Amino acid sequence: MGLGSHIAEGLRPVVDLLYPPRCPLCGDAVADQGGLCVECWSDLEVPGEPACASCNRPLGSGNVETQSHCYACKIDPPSHSGIYAATLYSDASRKLILSFKHGRKIALAPLLARLIAARLTTDIASAPLLIPVPLHRWRLWHRGFNQAALLAQELAKLGKGDVLVDALIRRKRTPSLGGLGQKERENALRGAITFNRSRTNRLAGRDVILVDDVLTSGATSNACVDVLLNRGARSVSIACFARVVDGVSERSKAKLVSKNVPETITPEVVKTPGAT
Repeated sequence: MGLGSHIAEGLRPVVDLLYPPRCPLCGDAVADQGGLCVECWSDLEVPGEPACASCNRPLGSGNVETQSHCYACKIDPPSHSGIYAATLYSDASRKLILSFKHGRKIALAPLLARLIAARLTTDIASAPLLIPVPLHRWRLWHRGFNQAALLAQELAKLGKGDVLVDALIRRKRTPSLGGLGQKERENALRGAITFNRSRTNRLAGRDVILVDDVLTSGATSNACVDVLLNRGARSVSIACFARVVDGVSERSKAKLVSKNVPETITPEVVKTPGAT
């Protein structure tokens, strides 16, 4: 344990006295700073098995064979090497994302990163590059931080790889992607993301984990993956905190019905708060 960790541990009782630990979702008292209460933990929906062998999308059937692929991957095999999501997009994960990104509660980054890290499996290289999905400079200036970069830095602290924050550049300002269909997202992103040529030597032959907060249609991440592979990455996996999947979870159906949204509409068609 370094000197900084010793100091932080020594000051912990003082911090807890001045700022009693509270659950960031409901405000109830919790044991430690940066944690959730038991009830809010149970509200998070964690992807389970069986899952698609290509993208790790939950398949929702106990009778699926191993190494099965979801319909989307069968008709259009992805160029990425897998998606590792800490949670499925739900009311609880939405609140955390909105607090983190739009509420500017960047102190949530370690919590979200720990949940992502728990999903990263051993088949990813021991020291991959952690590259965040980029923000356009004007959005970065307005928000003051890139939430994906904060998550990548926290993942590095957890030993999940080496951060390369400026590998990707968003050179074209795109509209907010929440609420757009997949084709509209792809059109908006065409030519928007490029590679920082000064980082070519760092990327060549390396395995990459592309980091983001929310994965919706996959248009943004796919654009990033294509750029990285074309520039010499050996493989690119995607890690995110919340993932929107086709279909609506039972817990979310009631919320959509209460808003008069038909159950047949998937979350990526509905405007997804927190999605970019």
